[in-house]
Amino acid sequence: MAVRVHAFSDDALGEHDGVAIAALIRSGELSAAEVAKAARERVAQVDPVLHAVVVEADPPLVSGDREALLFGVPTFVKDNTDVAGLPTQHGSAAWRARPAKAHGPFAKQFLGTGVTVLGKSTLPEFGLNATTEFVDAEPTRNPWDTEVSSGASSGGSAALVAAGAVPIAHGNDGGGSIRIPAACCGLVGLKPTRGRHIDGPQARSMPINLVSEGVLTRTVRDTATYFAAAERFWRNPTLLPIGLVEGPAQRRLRIGLLSDPITGATLDPQIRAVLDDTVTLLEGLGHEVRPIPYPVDRGFAEDFATYWAMLAFLGGLTGKLSFGRSFDPARLDPFTRGLAARFRGSALRSPAVLYRLSRLRHAYAASFHDVELVVSPVLASLTPRLGYLSPDQAFDDVFGRLLDYVTYTPFANVTGAPALSLPMGASESGLPIGVMFSALHGDERTLLELAYALESARPFRRIQR
Repeated sequence: MAVRVHAFSDDALGEHDGVAIAALIRSGELSAAEVAKAARERVAQVDPVLHAVVVEADPPLVSGDREALLFGVPTFVKDNTDVAGLPTQHGSAAWRARPAKAHGPFAKQFLGTGVTVLGKSTLPEFGLNATTEFVDAEPTRNPWDTEVSSGASSGGSAALVAAGAVPIAHGNDGGGSIRIPAACCGLVGLKPTRGRHIDGPQARSMPINLVSEGVLTRTVRDTATYFAAAERFWRNPTLLPIGLVEGPAQRRLRIGLLSDPITGATLDPQIRAVLDDTVTLLEGLGHEVRPIPYPVDRGFAEDFATYWAMLAFLGGLTGKLSFGRSFDPARLDPFTRGLAARFRGSALRSPAVLYRLSRLRHAYAASFHDVELVVSPVLASLTPRLGYLSPDQAFDDVFGRLLDYVTYTPFANVTGAPALSLPMGASESGLPIGVMFSALHGDERTLLELAYALESARPFRRIQR
C-alpha cells in the first residue's frame, strides 16, 4: 500500500520555500537558529522512514555572510562533497572515511549562498546507480510512496526536500543525478552548464567531465535564487551570467520535441500523456513546439555505457590513492564491480569512445539551429519499486533496465549543456512525473524563465495536499 511521508506543519518552516524563509530571517520575524531547530525536528520525524541522512552536523554549519540571498536556509550536502568536520563516504562501504579537514572547493561556494548545513544526504555507491539503494543498509525511500525509489544519485537530498524537512538541498549530476530524483520526487532540478560552478575533485579528474553542481527545490524561485547567490560568490568568466531570474519572459520560443527513447525502449504511456499535456500547455502559452530529430544515433547509448563503466573501473583501481589504505575493492557493491568488469571487456574501445563523446557538443549545438529549447521526458518509465534496480540484483538485469530507464538524461552531461526537470504531472497512482527542458550552453536563464511561466500556469503538486 502506498504511504506518503512528510513533515509540513505550522512550525517556523511552515510551508515556506527557501526564499520566503530567508526573507523572514532578514526581517527579524524568525532567527536562523529557530529555523535550523525546526528543520532538525522535521528531519528527526521523517528520516527513520526515509533513510535519507548519512550524518548530521552538530552543531549545524552556519554561513558567516548575513547578506547572502539564502542566509539561514537549512539544507543538506550530498555525501560526495567534502564539508569540514564531516566524513565523505560516497555511498560506499569499501572504506571508512575520516572527517574532512576542510571544505571542498564547491562546498565553499555552496556555503557562500548563505545556507545552514545540517548534515550529509545519501547517494548510491559513487553515484553510479539511478536509485539510492544499498546492499548493507536501508534504501532511501520516496516520500510520495515509501515503496518506490527516490531516484539517484542525489536521492537523499530529493527525499528530504520533497518531504518538507528542508526547502533546498545540494545535488550534483553526472548522468541525470539531479534531474532523475527531481522527476521521481516531484521537484525542480536544474543541471547547469558545465563549469557554471566551482568543480570538485571528481569532476576535475574525469577524462570527460560529466558532473555539474546544483540543488533540488520545490519552487522555481528557490532554484533561481540559489544560482544567483552562487554566482555572487564566484562566476565563470567564460559563461554569460545568469543573474537573478525573478519571473517569466514575454518572448515566445521555438521548442523542439523529442519523445521516443533513442535506445528503442518503449516510453511509458503515462509519461507520454504528461509530455503531450505539457506540449499543449506550452502551445497555449504561445510557444511553437515541433518534433526534431535526435542529434545522435543509438551508438551514443553504447558509448556512454562504456564510459560509465570506465568510471567504475577507475574508481576501484585508484581507490587506495583516493580514499586511503583502508579501501578494499572486494567490498564494493555488486553493481559497481559488475560495471568495472564490463569495462575490462571493452577497454580497447575506450580511445574511440572518448573521441566520439568529446565531439558531441558540436552535434548538440547544431540541433539548436532553429529552436531555443528542447522538451522531452526525463525518464522512459515510471519510478520503479525498490528492489528493481537494487545493486544486489543480477548485474546484467540491472544494467539493461538502467539503459532503458535513463535514456534521456546523459546527453546533457556529455555535451555539458544545461537541462531542467520540472514536475509537470503524475501517474495514475499519484507518483510525480517530470518533463525535461534542455538549452544551449550558458542559457540557464531561458530555462528558468520558462519554468516560472509553467509553474504559474499550472502550480506544482504538493505532497501535503
